[in-house]
Amino acid sequence: MDFISGETLYVDKPLGWTSFDVVKRIRGALLRRLQLKKLKVGHAGTLDPLASGVMVIVTGRSTRLIESLQASVKEYVATIALGATTPSFDLETEIDATYPTDHITESAVKEALAGFVGRIEQVPPAFSACKVDGKRAYHIARKGAEVELKPKVLVIDEIELLQFAPTSITVRIVCSKGTYIRALARDIGRALGSGGHLTALRRTRAGEVRVDDCLSVEQAIELIRLAEISFPDDFQSNIKK
Repeated sequence: MDFISGETLYVDKPLGWTSFDVVKRIRGALLRRLQLKKLKVGHAGTLDPLASGVMVIVTGRSTRLIESLQASVKEYVATIALGATTPSFDLETEIDATYPTDHITESAVKEALAGFVGRIEQVPPAFSACKVDGKRAYHIARKGAEVELKPKVLVIDEIELLQFAPTSITVRIVCSKGTYIRALARDIGRALGSGGHLTALRRTRAGEVRVDDCLSVEQAIELIRLAEISFPDDFQSNIKK
């Protein structure tokens, strides 16, 4: 494998890890294996710590492809609690308001979900990496300050209801780059005349790559350790081939 010219690894990000945690572990394994002090390693699409699933990791000169890789369609399975909201729209922050759910039926949920299919506008979460006056929104939000973010246009290709209860739903979502599933949970709650926040999220597909195609972090590191290494002709290295 030629990690300098560029390789792509598909990793199942563990729950509780940041996307940077995954990249750091993969980069560390590569630096040890290649006996290098530095190497570009990146990922095509951030996942929050409270989410798991497909992460596309690229190395070396292939990092220039990140933007095009990020543009691929994503699929998620999300669990949304109804009847309550949180400032972050997920479990990162405590519940700040509760709402009735007695009126919510399965047919009402399906009708509400249908309203989000297609080209829509979405206001990103205040607890996000979007920039406001050069600062990350989450830095501002975590200090308790109000964050104003402009709506972004995105595309939801499919939303399928997988499980229903008046206080919780599980949905499968196929969507474009830039979709915040936490914000979608907020908006679905509002559409149902209640509140909503994300309680579980798994990215099951990125482009043509499905979660079943992914390695665990440990498997990826083992692959790097055992890989037959090659280098581009224009690269100098002290590693013993």
